[in-house]
Amino acid sequence: MSDVPPIVLTFAATDPSCGAGLQADILTIASMGCHPLAVVTGITVQDTSGVDDVQPVDADWVGDQARAVLEDMPVAAFKIGLLGSVENIAVIAEIISDYPDIPLVFDPVLSSGRGDELANEDMLDALRELLLPQTTILTPNSMEARRLVQDEDDEHDDPDLSECAKRILRMGCEYVLVTGTHEHTPKVINNLYGERGLVRSDSWPRLPGIYHGSGCTLASAIAALLANGLPMDEAVHEAQEYTWEALKYGFRPGMGQHIPDRLFWARDEDDVGEETRH
Repeated sequence: MSDVPPIVLTFAATDPSCGAGLQADILTIASMGCHPLAVVTGITVQDTSGVDDVQPVDADWVGDQARAVLEDMPVAAFKIGLLGSVENIAVIAEIISDYPDIPLVFDPVLSSGRGDELANEDMLDALRELLLPQTTILTPNSMEARRLVQDEDDEHDDPDLSECAKRILRMGCEYVLVTGTHEHTPKVINNLYGERGLVRSDSWPRLPGIYHGSGCTLASAIAALLANGLPMDEAVHEAQEYTWEALKYGFRPGMGQHIPDRLFWARDEDDVGEETRH
């Protein structure tokens, strides 16, 4: 098996623009030197501007897809993105529970970059109860972190991001990386928390433009680096560096958001036009 690259299994919904979702995961995982396995949780109608509709895949089909490849190939890491339904959350949680030693990277896709709702309250309750206790690292942006922990019945509940991380960790996951892309700060500050508090804090120059699939890219890169054997703090830092470079060389192929160039390393920098560096 020495000639087989590390294998990462991703659960996610399709994106016909290939900017986010399952296709983004596949591109990123392959770019990081791993072999991707892809379980479809839903089919979306979307472009670079936003998500128009989501059709969840039947939970039995989700389970059958995963079981088929897991019985055939050794997986070194799991990555979870858009889940589609409560039933999908339940079946994925059941499958993951059979592999407690495999790291799980969970990107809680609760809405699109445009703000389209992708997870209702029932789904939030299910992922808190069934998936977070099995998660090695959760990678929410600041808005997702707040939504995961805020008390809807307490209008005065407005925790800062450090408190959000503490509450998420109490739900059972081992680490949480809260990203600051949606905060109004000169630089993007991403903080990794563990059971003993802040593990590391990284700041990155804030790039112009809005990006489609940055969260998918970061989470998939972490999963691939963990599959390659890196410890958590190194995997998180290197995944951020890779993601920032992919965004720096991102391009705008349509009328909406920019798409990260996940294969930036394979191109001659002199041949990359200035219009792609936004």
